[in-house]
Amino acid sequence: MTTRILITGAAGFVGSRVAAAARATPGVSLRLMTHRTELDASAAGPGVETVHGDLADPGTLRGSCEGVDAVIHCASHIGSGEQTARIVNEHGTRALVDEAVRSGVGRIVQLSTASVYGRGPFRALLPGMAEPAPASATSLTRAAAEQHVLAAGGAVLRPHIVHGAGDRWAIPGLVALLRYLSAGPVGCDARHSMIDVGTLGRALLGAALSPKQPAGVYHVNHPQPVTCSELLSEVLTGLALPWARTEIGLDEARARLAGVPYAKHHFEMLTVDHWFADERVWGDFDCVPGPDFRTSFAEHAPWYRKFLSR
Repeated sequence: MTTRILITGAAGFVGSRVAAAARATPGVSLRLMTHRTELDASAAGPGVETVHGDLADPGTLRGSCEGVDAVIHCASHIGSGEQTARIVNEHGTRALVDEAVRSGVGRIVQLSTASVYGRGPFRALLPGMAEPAPASATSLTRAAAEQHVLAAGGAVLRPHIVHGAGDRWAIPGLVALLRYLSAGPVGCDARHSMIDVGTLGRALLGAALSPKQPAGVYHVNHPQPVTCSELLSEVLTGLALPWARTEIGLDEARARLAGVPYAKHHFEMLTVDHWFADERVWGDFDCVPGPDFRTSFAEHAPWYRKFLSR
């Protein structure tokens, strides 16, 4: 029996990993939706259907879910511009969910983010233990998008820090922060949840294929959180950054960033626990968490070095 899956944002950082996992899974037929980015030859292979869809233009979504068993919604607007974020993330998701329900789609899975919780500390936080308190336009509209998926009986997956080849936000942002400091902060025990992008892709696919019919909110991260000091140390050494052997205390780091509000804000976020727990993911989605951050980051380090050299 074949399961037909529609993936939105199929050319994106996470969506492309979902598509790769699906192509390697017997009995899965794919329909890939993209907006601006063209799919490469490996993604749009034999037997893979591609459709154009723009979340900002609901009319383009008409018919996209016909004959589909499950929708994995990975597309979103990330960046500045609250109006665009609301049109794409909130209104676009509502239009997609409406189309899926109209077409009789049996399962909807949405990629969201733990940033909908806002600022920490969060220590071993399980779903349901805290209400969303988004602090940015992106997080606010993604939290609003979740409500449409949940109202339709779908599953929402909230990762925290996603890393891997293709990441242009998380690790590059840390490198930019370290460049301001010209040193590696030490003595910070704040814990952060991390997940490799390939593992996240497999988890999203698992949610769409699971016989358990998952619904509600899931935290999807590696079970072992990473301390701030460990995270920064791995980035410094793994990417052979010039400040790898230079250390700086937390108070001195704050003083050095005093004139750079944006960098200081991100530094303060790093020094607060953002640890999200949820063991259900691996059993419910028939997926393994994979290697720890140190091992997986070492695999992706060559890509990061090449990307940052540009």
